[in-house]
Amino acid sequence: MCYAIPGKITGFQDKKVIIDYFGEKRYAHNDFVKVKTGDYIYAQGGFVINVVPEKEAREILEFWKETFFELRKVDLRLSKLEGKSGASKRTRAILDAALEGRKIKFEEYVHLLSLEDTEDKEYLYKVANFIRRKYHKNACCVHGIIEFSNHCSNNCLYCGIRKDNASLPRYRMTEAEILDTVKSAVDTYGFKALVLQSGEDPEYDVDRIAKLIKRIRTENDVLIFISVGEVGKTGLKKFYDAGARGTLIRFETSNENIYARLHPGDSLMRRMKEIEEAKKTGFLVLTGGLVGFPGQTDEDTVKDILNAAALAPEMYSFGPFIPHPQTPFAEKQSPPLDKILKTIALLRIADPMGKIVSTTALETLAPVEGRNRGFMAGANSMMLNLTPDNYRKHYQIYPGRIHENVSVDLQVREAVSDLRKLGRAPTDLGAGV
Repeated sequence: MCYAIPGKITGFQDKKVIIDYFGEKRYAHNDFVKVKTGDYIYAQGGFVINVVPEKEAREILEFWKETFFELRKVDLRLSKLEGKSGASKRTRAILDAALEGRKIKFEEYVHLLSLEDTEDKEYLYKVANFIRRKYHKNACCVHGIIEFSNHCSNNCLYCGIRKDNASLPRYRMTEAEILDTVKSAVDTYGFKALVLQSGEDPEYDVDRIAKLIKRIRTENDVLIFISVGEVGKTGLKKFYDAGARGTLIRFETSNENIYARLHPGDSLMRRMKEIEEAKKTGFLVLTGGLVGFPGQTDEDTVKDILNAAALAPEMYSFGPFIPHPQTPFAEKQSPPLDKILKTIALLRIADPMGKIVSTTALETLAPVEGRNRGFMAGANSMMLNLTPDNYRKHYQIYPGRIHENVSVDLQVREAVSDLRKLGRAPTDLGAGV
């Protein structure tokens, strides 16, 4: 099924188009296609993707009309704050302030992240989910990710595709394979946004990737995110000019000492400059960190959350540290599930308007309940792995990733089923004013 609902252009405001979705007004940038008032379009991530023939659009809208509002009823029921909370007085006072839109102090964030009492934690998740619905209603964006190479010239201590992991079978998809995978994602499964991800592979340099992006954009109506490590100001500009409009670049940790230990020869300052440069270039930025690194404190994680929010990205991705057996951290432990859920909830409080991914790593940490519990703690985005089956298991940033041996078709059906149970519509309705 399609991961966008067509909307009707009702006018223009500055450089944005105004779009009507079932009586709801939204806005989107238009960089790629010629449009006029009255056109039906698909938008993703705040960008117009393509024009939809009116007959096709009306048929899709007719199909969605009843379902859309039924899903909203389910979401409204699940996100209500009803009855008296059994949470502690201090927790309720902090969260009441968050509900009123008041600024939360650093030490209050630390208190919420350190919660152990079950009723305190459940109230935190309910408040975060309530805030999510208030600002986003039941929209949930579903992106696909294609991991086209696991070659990497870096040696990050926690990462399974690090250069020194000699036991990992290496692969590099051909450009034809990448183009075929994109075509299938768009035409067969209806994806409107895709992430192209790899290690820092010298064979896929900036110019080669830029040419690939340009060809993808020429042949497909799709929003492209790029995630290939640091490429500098010039590289970012080449990707943008080729047609990419998003970048996934996590800073992992804002603690300079931990960053230096995890990334030999690299610097946190350079990584943060890259993220800031991406925003200046005009990219939608998806960023975040890892939770549960050895030596990481609750204060560190709160700083990561607040530093991420200060960047004002389009989307956040905070997942658990999962040790890989072929790294120096092989014997370390992953954080408990609740640590990740609390982080998602705090992100939602810190930035009510941001999109938050319920990550694949979270699903791997808790295969049965992880993704949906992330959604119920304030998340409203997911990514499905579209990497061809013969390559997917070798993109081992961490071991035992969920969906390594699950077909794209089954991933899609399971995702849609989960979203329906939670009352979420698999859509990205575009940017706000």
